[in-house]
Amino acid sequence: MSSAYLDAYLEHLVQVRDVSPRTAEAYAGDAVQFMNFLAQTWGEARAADFGAVTYPIIRRYVAALHQARYERRSVARKLSSLRTFFDFLVARGLVKHNPAALVRAPKLEKNLPEFLYNEEMELLLAEPDVSTTLGLRDRALLEFLYASGCRRAEVVGLDLADLDLPGLTARVIGKRNKERVVCLGEPCREALAAYLGGAREELLGNAENPFAETAVFLSRLGRRISPGQVNKIVEKYVLRVGASHRITPHKLRHTFATHLLDAGADLRTIQELLGHVSLTSTEIYTHVSAAGLKRVYNAAHPLAAKKG
Repeated sequence: MSSAYLDAYLEHLVQVRDVSPRTAEAYAGDAVQFMNFLAQTWGEARAADFGAVTYPIIRRYVAALHQARYERRSVARKLSSLRTFFDFLVARGLVKHNPAALVRAPKLEKNLPEFLYNEEMELLLAEPDVSTTLGLRDRALLEFLYASGCRRAEVVGLDLADLDLPGLTARVIGKRNKERVVCLGEPCREALAAYLGGAREELLGNAENPFAETAVFLSRLGRRISPGQVNKIVEKYVLRVGASHRITPHKLRHTFATHLLDAGADLRTIQELLGHVSLTSTEIYTHVSAAGLKRVYNAAHPLAAKKG
């Protein structure tokens, strides 16, 4: 595949498939990896002979991924990426059919998302020292992550104009550039008001061009906070409270959804708040909630722990 052809595939992914540039790069990387497999199988001269690719060849490729000790989830993703690539080739008239279409993906283990229990979440939110500038920022950040259920990228991209503190809502831009409104709650509003009431301006004083910065959450240097910095802030406070799991910003999103479901919220509402396109993505929290119910039952019921 020439570099120009690869560029066309990348453009197709972003413009037609509406995926993020980062995801498009990953898909293109999967296509190159498959080409390397063809080069090893047939020789360099046939590395882009996609018209000769058959169902058995795809099966051999999947087997090679397993032999290389790729996790099942990674193999499934690469196979899905390969289907997308051949769909592109079919649409361009470069191959007659998609040989990856009928290849089964490996069965995935259902890993339940980790989350914090209510008591752990309360400890986490209370941990930042609100007598300091960074403590006020960190409290507001943690409160926003938990109250809104937002993704890390959505929090990083949050601007002042997106906040409606009197209305207890915020507007965020999610995956595929889709906009949604999230709820905040009174504790989150109070934490944001305290941070925006002076701490943000102090951080902004370190910026090279303070009047141009529109981000809600700022770094020490007065710039928009980075994804890596959000990770470090969450990790710092999780370690301090000795939580039962290694919690990341995304796992605070799991915590948000699990607590809503435990409190009686319906799946459709949680789906909208999380910004999930499909209800299937939200249904995993029913398993988490059921696991929590079983834990409480085993601890509380007089006969639950008795052996037969």
